[in-house]
Amino acid sequence: MTETPTIFGLPAERGRWGLIALGLLINLCLGSIYSWSVFVAPLAAHFTAALGREVTAGEVLLPFSVFLAFFAIAMPLAGKYIERYGPRMVTMVGGVLTGLGWLLASTATSVEALYVVYGVIGGLGVGIAYGAPVAVAARWFPDRRGLAVGLALLGFGFSAFVTANAAGALIAAYGVMPTFRIFGAVFIAVLLLAALPLRFPPAGWRPAGWSPPPPGVGTAPVCECDRRAMLRTGTFYGLFACYFIGCLAGLTAISIAKPVGTEIAGVDAGLATLLVGFFAVFNGLGRPGFGTLADRITPQKTAMLTFALIATASVLIWLAPGVPAYVVAFAVLWGSLGGWLAIAPAATASYFGTCDYPRCYGVVFLAYGAGAIAGPQLAGFVREATGTYLGVFPLVAALAAVGFVAAWLLMRPAATVPAASEEGAGKPTLSR
Repeated sequence: MTETPTIFGLPAERGRWGLIALGLLINLCLGSIYSWSVFVAPLAAHFTAALGREVTAGEVLLPFSVFLAFFAIAMPLAGKYIERYGPRMVTMVGGVLTGLGWLLASTATSVEALYVVYGVIGGLGVGIAYGAPVAVAARWFPDRRGLAVGLALLGFGFSAFVTANAAGALIAAYGVMPTFRIFGAVFIAVLLLAALPLRFPPAGWRPAGWSPPPPGVGTAPVCECDRRAMLRTGTFYGLFACYFIGCLAGLTAISIAKPVGTEIAGVDAGLATLLVGFFAVFNGLGRPGFGTLADRITPQKTAMLTFALIATASVLIWLAPGVPAYVVAFAVLWGSLGGWLAIAPAATASYFGTCDYPRCYGVVFLAYGAGAIAGPQLAGFVREATGTYLGVFPLVAALAAVGFVAAWLLMRPAATVPAASEEGAGKPTLSR
């Protein structure tokens, strides 16, 4: 007989929403990386004064890239430990490393030191902790997986809106290095406390009154498979390619939002800064919004919709640069990035199951890291070659067209086949 669990003293069907709220809070702390732009000018001024030489904004931006790279690398490596030690322990370890990265950043005596203490240590911490609340949401919500994952990740998208304002106020009041110290202490405390209730449901649990639909329909996984089986499918490569393109488009928009506003749309610098916060709201809302669509119309159709929106927005600002096109296009691009951070984890669980979910999604998440590197680099290359960012948008539109086709052809449920070896008996594998 399947155990009937309770969460926070409530029946699991009600109490599981509390785990989603904790996931949102955890990601609000982890997503503070998106507030890095607030630290750039104060850090450049601080190190220029301390080192007796000019430290450019470009140098201070590099810890951001290092952070994202180690974030993406740590995700697949941490997956097996979520299964082995549970989401609580992994989140606590990642939370301590995240806070430690911020705390140690307050002691950095050079920009290069920030690469290690903030970029490497902080990035590893976020990469370790990030997958745990996603895995918890996917396991407890087989009936509403896209919505649950999207809500858990909502905090990451909204984080810049919250932490950037907090950082700005703290820097003005206490200075940039004490702000790092305050953030680090707060993050360690909040992440340790928020991690304590995290756990997976007992084997075989399902929400009362819910029966899984046939394989490949709605939120039902095609089969339960491990990472090795997933890598043998065309479905995985289609999902990876689509995730890469979606993240490339969105992270490009994040990296150039303010200069495009001032240089191309003609808005003043103050308004451009406010609009970045406005776009962050769409980035946050895109996660539960597109996650819900993935539940209702399948991840494949939702992916195709995002690429249609990305292409339309890119063509709009390319052909009619101005304030209205800028606001609409960047709201769509930021929202679509948020959407992909819900579509991809929901699709991974839907197509490949949840038995080896943290490791499977860890590999899929490498597409985010690749997009984080390629997107800003593409924007910088176009800016240097042409003197304007405008040429970025037809390239993004063309990539979105490629993504649309890839989603149509490859983001389909993979067929299950019986395992051939005795060791794999009872474990279906996937093929295309």
